[in-house]
Amino acid sequence: MKRHPIHAGNFKKFCIGLLAAVLLFTAFLTFQLQYLRFDYDFEKFFPLDDPESDFFFSYRQKFESDNDFLLMAIENDPTIFEPGFLQKVDRLTHKIGELEYVRFVQSVTNQQETFLYNGGATGSRPYIDSTFANLEEDSARIYNHPELINTFVAKDARSLCIFIRHNDYLSKRKSDSLVESLNTLLKNYHFDRVRIAGRTIGQKYYIEKMSFEMQLFVRLSFILIIAFLYIAFRSLWGILLPLTVILFSMIWIVGLMGLFREPINLLLVTLPSIMFVVSMSDVIHLVSRYLDALRTGASKYMSLRIALREVGMSTLLTSVTTAIGFFSLYFVRVQPIQIFGIVTGIGVLIAFVLTIALLPALVYLSPDPKYIYRQQNGHFWKKYLARWFTTIMRKRRSVLWICLAGTAVVASGIFFIDTNNYLMDDLKDSEPMKADFNYLDEHYGGVRPFEMAVILKDTSATFWDRDILLEIDKVENYVEKTYGADIRLSLVQSIRLLNKASHLNDTAFSTIPASQRKINRFRMPLRIAEQGKFYRSIVDSSETILRINGSVPDHGNHFFREKNRALYAFIRDSIDTSRLEFKVTGTAHLFDKNMRYLSQSLVKGLSISILIVALIMGLLYRSLSMVIISIIPNILPLLCVAGLMGFFGIDLKISTSIVFVIAFGIAVDDTIHFLGKFRFELNKGRSKIYALKRAYLTTGKAMILTSLILCAGFLLLILSSFLGTFFMGLMLCLTLLVAVLLDMTLLPVLILLFYHPKRRSNAG
Repeated sequence: MKRHPIHAGNFKKFCIGLLAAVLLFTAFLTFQLQYLRFDYDFEKFFPLDDPESDFFFSYRQKFESDNDFLLMAIENDPTIFEPGFLQKVDRLTHKIGELEYVRFVQSVTNQQETFLYNGGATGSRPYIDSTFANLEEDSARIYNHPELINTFVAKDARSLCIFIRHNDYLSKRKSDSLVESLNTLLKNYHFDRVRIAGRTIGQKYYIEKMSFEMQLFVRLSFILIIAFLYIAFRSLWGILLPLTVILFSMIWIVGLMGLFREPINLLLVTLPSIMFVVSMSDVIHLVSRYLDALRTGASKYMSLRIALREVGMSTLLTSVTTAIGFFSLYFVRVQPIQIFGIVTGIGVLIAFVLTIALLPALVYLSPDPKYIYRQQNGHFWKKYLARWFTTIMRKRRSVLWICLAGTAVVASGIFFIDTNNYLMDDLKDSEPMKADFNYLDEHYGGVRPFEMAVILKDTSATFWDRDILLEIDKVENYVEKTYGADIRLSLVQSIRLLNKASHLNDTAFSTIPASQRKINRFRMPLRIAEQGKFYRSIVDSSETILRINGSVPDHGNHFFREKNRALYAFIRDSIDTSRLEFKVTGTAHLFDKNMRYLSQSLVKGLSISILIVALIMGLLYRSLSMVIISIIPNILPLLCVAGLMGFFGIDLKISTSIVFVIAFGIAVDDTIHFLGKFRFELNKGRSKIYALKRAYLTTGKAMILTSLILCAGFLLLILSSFLGTFFMGLMLCLTLLVAVLLDMTLLPVLILLFYHPKRRSNAG
């Protein structure tokens, strides 16, 4: 083939200039990496533009955060009622109270039993005598106060709990400082076991894990890419050039995040793995076609033109469809998911631009690998692909029915899928933090916050009216006895405790007083407690909104959805709702509500992705049958994976549900490459069966290799400590394996049986 010296010469200058520009911009973005930060703010997972979210943020401003505390369980074998142990706990409690950012700290060693005498005088005595000499008597008295059990003291008396209330909304720096101070303090004591749970400790733990895993995935992806590039191209040239493009793509997207100060959230930890493996697909298709052209004797310049002409459009379409899959996550009204979708979608498009622009420049300016000229046409791939194609064509109807019937059987598991999530279900059970959380959840009334707002609708009444208090009392009794929550803070509970205190702490008087006059005598003690801070933590300044705060074991989203439905039914049937309105709110409640939004949002996003892909196919082929043919092999893998989720009891939650949108955008890539080559051969005037065979033989190797690379890359994610990341990697891998299997079997059969192109005159 004849070289075009003028075009080639200009192209060389263009390549040098382009390479210099890319290097300068890459250096600039590398400098921006120093501004990368990690974001652990789980409140960003609350649904956006939602009335309940708006209500909660307004409600919290009136009171305080329901999630800015730490619980510290300290175990002692065989019992906590030992003088030496309690002395250490008492010293530790005082020391914690002196730490920066700590508002107050409570433990059984600094809590007191309160007495209220006639005339308004008050008295108190510690639950545990400061000399620790009467522990048998003190322990009996403690267990006579139900409000202390599973709050400050475990029911089995083998551990106690210290409640640490710190400042609201601590920054990462301040949170880390507080956690480090606590850890330093604990080194001075030698307890059998200490377990800590709470947002502050969780933030530090998660960010350290996220940072570690992101570095791990970068290293493993790097090794994986080198291995696959060597297998594919068998030369240093075939490793260094594609790897340069892939690394530049990664630097660009992460550098842009640093430039725009966009932090890395929990989902974006997977970005390196996704970017590395997705970038590989474009690179392998382009380089493979370039090398094939070189083997025919074409010059570098002409080989690049051939590769770009034959593969460029398909690569553009696959990048667009993959990006659309990620961009469609914008319809999930949850900020971290939206950011994940936008950032990763932009990254896919950046990878395409660098592949099309930078890779040809690098290829043209570097010497060709020697091994390509030694390969023969009858190599492994062509021989076996030809056999597989012949077998599939001969048994096409059997292939069709086996694929459809197999999918139907596996997809039947969809009916067993459940939508559920837990506060800490993103961590594996083997993680120490998860074990600590589970212990506190089991022994101390739960770590999951329970928050309920009571709104006074009757303007002629007040919360101190006895009939109003009795209505609220009925709801609180239901919440504690039927709903299963442990109420820690409420006006009704405070009045009950004061009434008991006024009767020498006789538990028979843990009730609302019998007369309005007796209730009124408690108003002043409550209003002046802690200089008015306590009263303002349960009643807002307008005294029209009341707060009921507590905790409950984390039984999962599905459990509490049913509990809330029953709670509202009880309120509707048993409470005068013309005077009072009750609203379950709080951080945990909003997490649960997210799941109800999620399914609708993802169906919308997936539908848009499918419609756009269908539109692209319709424009290319102007054939409804081809639109349907191109969609089927990419919908069936999603149905199969959804069915496997149902059979294996994998719940539908944020981390598992977004997989379907991502997987469709990636899985359709092989279909587009195959159909792109098929269309290219048809345009030459080839017959349908000949064009089909040429597409199968020329794109089959790249389809299989890129799918294996994608699967191997996503399979790295199963090494994550986060179950969401684990399942994302596993499910994406399964989806892509099924997709390439269907592309190599069902897709050719569908084309042969149902696509009837218009006849073209033979070009050759």
